[in-house]
Amino acid sequence: MTEKTIDLIDHHARVTPNNLATIDVASNRYQTYAEMNLRVGKIAQILKDQGVSKGDRVGFYALNTTDILDIIYGCWRIGAISLALNYRLSAEELAYQINDSKPKTLFYDLEFNSVVQNLKTTTKVQNWIDLDGLGGASTLEKLISETKPYKDIISQKFSDQCLLMYSSGTTGKPKGVIITHGMMFYSAVDGINLTKLTSDAISLASMPIFHIGGLNVSCCPVIRIGGTVVVIRNFEPGLVLDVIADKNIGVNQLFKVPAAYNALRMHPKIENTDFSRITTAIAGAESVPPSLIKWWHQNKNLQIQEGYGLTESAAAGILIPREYINAKPGSAGKPLMHTDVKVVKPDGTNADENSPGELLIKGPNITPGYWNNLDATKKSISNGWFKTGDIVRIDKDGFIYIEDRIDDMYISAGENIYPAEIESVLYQIPGIREVAVFGVPDDQWGFTGCAAIVCDKNKLLTEKNIYDFCIEKLAKFKIPKHYVFYELLPRGATGKVLKYQLRNEFKDKLKKN
Repeated sequence: MTEKTIDLIDHHARVTPNNLATIDVASNRYQTYAEMNLRVGKIAQILKDQGVSKGDRVGFYALNTTDILDIIYGCWRIGAISLALNYRLSAEELAYQINDSKPKTLFYDLEFNSVVQNLKTTTKVQNWIDLDGLGGASTLEKLISETKPYKDIISQKFSDQCLLMYSSGTTGKPKGVIITHGMMFYSAVDGINLTKLTSDAISLASMPIFHIGGLNVSCCPVIRIGGTVVVIRNFEPGLVLDVIADKNIGVNQLFKVPAAYNALRMHPKIENTDFSRITTAIAGAESVPPSLIKWWHQNKNLQIQEGYGLTESAAAGILIPREYINAKPGSAGKPLMHTDVKVVKPDGTNADENSPGELLIKGPNITPGYWNNLDATKKSISNGWFKTGDIVRIDKDGFIYIEDRIDDMYISAGENIYPAEIESVLYQIPGIREVAVFGVPDDQWGFTGCAAIVCDKNKLLTEKNIYDFCIEKLAKFKIPKHYVFYELLPRGATGKVLKYQLRNEFKDKLKKN
């Protein structure tokens, strides 16, 4: 039997029409499933009127807003593919992705009107629809007011594509990741048990919705089960803490990258913010320092579950059960229900227990490939196994530890050095707010380590302070030789530190420091 998708918004509108579907914090818009169903139907009809049909791409380019969720589910009602565009990219970078994916319609935030005027001259999008993300005067709201809802539902299978998201492209042109309805289904179902997700969930979406984590951890699984998604326009620590503290909203589910949890921890409002309503807190996108998890548990009684996923796995893959958080510090957990993993050496043979190797992942949540890029697909997927490019190890109990990206590992004096291990130690030093370790050329050793550090305000650290701390916890060859200090580390849209940028800036920064 071939699995068929269901229209989730239509389903909830029939079964629980008065349940709250979304809250848009910036505009104070509250939307029930019945109201969302009407709006989704109108957007579907708008797209039909513009000639959009099954398999066509429809882009969105906007700051976080509940409008994005309306647009995505409007696309899916008629079988269109939703194209997520990163609002932090330049016009040139966006033009590449738009010209590669060829969307028929593109919804854009008036916040980015100047960029869009440029894109109109460098791309061939037929239809542009502006919105303000707040429900205010815009082409989107005008069309919605004039349009009757589309009430049919286009039949679709699990194998049909529903999303197109481009990778970060830090080592070349970004690749368009094909995401199917089946991937979204299994990603959501696999996480329900370990995250204790129910229709009572009130999930805070403060990470970018154009990213797979922001969309398919904070939003889509919650909507699938009939919960409520609370959308914040942009991540701002003080605002996030205000929303968490608001009893009338009642947020009980969090997903953030480690840098965001760290920013919340350092904010003045943290002391008086009540986290007792939070039942689930997930961290992902990069390794989570055990010291950060420990701080949240000791100071806010919040248990942060580290997880691992990629755009190519629809954000799912590995998650630590909360009862093992303290027993297995630094672990991302075990494979989720429908996920198979293996760890291989460079020669393709299985790595030994507790020995590092590349993580390969397989399951119904794994992408069938890359958009218009057969070569990249063949390089990344073999016999159903996706090569993640991440170095991990598995302990005797089957718990997985993310060591680093293959691209970030460096060799010093013949030894493989994994920056994430060193970063975990450096995060234990009082006064270090953020840190990233990367390899730089060295005449004697080939490569050696450099630590880019952000210190707490009014905290002075010296290289000797850092060395004296590290020598008790790390082999001497692992201790960074160089240190550069930043006010903020450069980060991409997912919150990951841009180590290639740090490497490029290394020499100039070292001279200044």
